[in-house]
Formats: sequence, structure tokens, C-alpha cells
Amino acid sequence: MSNFNGKTLLITGGTGSFGNAVLNRFLNSDIGEIRILSRDEKKQDDMRHEFQAKMPEASAKIKFFIGDVRDINSVKNAMHGVDYIFHAAALKQVPSCEFFPIEAVKTNVIGTENVLTAAIEAGVKNIVCLSTDKAAYPVNAMGTSKAMMEKVIVAKSRTVAPEKTKICCTRYGNVMCSRGSVIPLWIEQIKAGNPITITEPSMTRFIMSLDEAVDLVIFAFENGVSGDILVQKAPACTIETLAKAVTELFNPKTEIKVIGIRHGEKMYETLLTNEECANAFDLGDFYRVPSDKRDLNYDKYFKEGDTERNPLTEFNSNNTDLLNVEQVKEKLLSLRYVRDELAAWEAK
Repeated sequence: MSNFNGKTLLITGGTGSFGNAVLNRFLNSDIGEIRILSRDEKKQDDMRHEFQAKMPEASAKIKFFIGDVRDINSVKNAMHGVDYIFHAAALKQVPSCEFFPIEAVKTNVIGTENVLTAAIEAGVKNIVCLSTDKAAYPVNAMGTSKAMMEKVIVAKSRTVAPEKTKICCTRYGNVMCSRGSVIPLWIEQIKAGNPITITEPSMTRFIMSLDEAVDLVIFAFENGVSGDILVQKAPACTIETLAKAVTELFNPKTEIKVIGIRHGEKMYETLLTNEECANAFDLGDFYRVPSDKRDLNYDKYFKEGDTERNPLTEFNSNNTDLLNVEQVKEKLLSLRYVRDELAAWEAK
């Protein structure tokens, strides 16, 4: 991570699971400063005390800024002297965005525009924005707002010279044990002696760890071209398989109760659409979707064209590697959160 030596990194929405994972990865490196921009002073205070306790030598590198990406002035207040940005601030709960869609637009779309505008004005060198599989073929308000966020990112990348400010986007699926995700909920239900609740057993979802999410962002930071969307080739599993893996680890006698699909949920998710496949590049563990560099002079499309089509096909949670219960258990046991919860459970 030599690119970060002595540099200042701003993480928007930095008190969330992703921000905590970045701090755990970066804080003991030679990075100069990590700024956390978020709205919640309580979460900032909790984070401050946590890292003062577990990384006392390095915690002084963390600087906290109260602000909201919806307010461009509070964004600008945190932007002076920043070299790089990881833009993670978002409304990301599907049901809440479904009931309050304009709030999703304010944070995910307008908030992203504010971050990019302020960053370009401040001369920030490299920005990586975090998106979601729900932005591909969106059917709910959260996914639609994230799809528009991606459009804002790509459009902004055309307005600034890449050597001045590089803007890339990552798109990934469900991050296991992130705040508000289903695995911590199930563990709490098991600890309380209740059935665990699932929506639809045959539904499939991509699964990845927080460390893998950070890996994808760093890959985009180091290898992306301005305007790119970078996608990781994640495995997936059915919701039933994930539920069985969790119950087998904690209490195999736990009942799995089906409660039905919630507002705005899909049966499967897509990380790379058929339309994006036409121009995407297969990079081994990742896909790269370059931005369309053509301008608004549509007349030339009647005279010039390319009839060759990329052989790639849509990448979704039904056609990726589907993990079985034992494979999911192995992946769960690689997570510190699950190991800590399991140790506490077994110590009862």
C-alpha cells in the first residue's frame, strides 16, 4: 500500500462496516491521515474510543468530521488537503428506501454529486465510489438510486482530466456481517431462542467478506481507469443454504421460518449485465466495465460502428459458483465476527 504513504484518505460514511474495515487495514500502515465524514456523532465517538483502545499508537491519525453528503458545504469542510476518497456514504436498506425513495435520491445520487464536485474543486487525485449489485437491472428504490449514482460517477469522470482526478466505481454483492445485514440478525435470534426468519429459501445472493470488499476498492484504486466500474467475481449461495450454515454452527435445532419476500427484493442479483458485457474486460478475478467515451455527436454512429461483440455473458448470483452448506460454513468461520460470537455462545 505504498501509494498511501503519507497521504490523506477521506472515507464518507466512514463509521459504517466498510469504514471500520479500512481503518483496521490501513491504520498501522504509513498512511498520513484518515478522515471520517459522517452524520452520527455517537458512532464517531464510539469509533474514536474503540481505536484509541485497540490501536493507541496509530489512532491519532483518525480525524472526525461531522457532516452530511447531502450538504455540499459540509463536504467541502472535510475536503481540504485530501489526496484520496473512498465514497461509502449511502442509504442501503431496501425496505426503508422503498418507503422513502426521495431520501435515497438525496443521499445516494445528490450526495454523490456533491462529493465528486467538491473533490474535483479540491484537486483530489483518486476517488473510488461504492455501488451494489442492486444497481444492475434495478427493481427497487435503493437499486434505482444506486444505478443513478453510477451514471453520475461516469458522467463526472468525463468532465475532469483523469490525470487531475481519477473517478472509479466498484459494484459488489452482500457483505457478510456488515451492519444491518442478515447474519447478525440470525445470530441474535438464535441467542434469544427464537426461530430464524428467512424471506424465500431459493433466493440466491452473492456473498463476500468485508476484507474482500476492501480488496475490491483497493484494486479499483490501483488498476481502474477513470469512469470504470469494477466488479469482483464473487460466489453465491441460496438463502436456505446460508441459513442452514448459520444454524449448524450455532444451534442445529433452531427452526428456520419462511416469512416471504419483502418489498423490492429480487430472486437473484446481477453484478454484470448483458448490455455491459458488450464492452467489459475479464481481468481474472474481476470484470472491468469501461465508460462510454463517445460524445453527443450521434450523427457519426450512422457512419461508424463496430459489429464485433464481446463473448462475455451476464454474471449473476444464479450462474456464479454456488456454495454448499459446508463451503458457506468455512467462509463464515473466516470472519472474526462469527468466530467471536461463536466463542461467546459456546462459553455460555
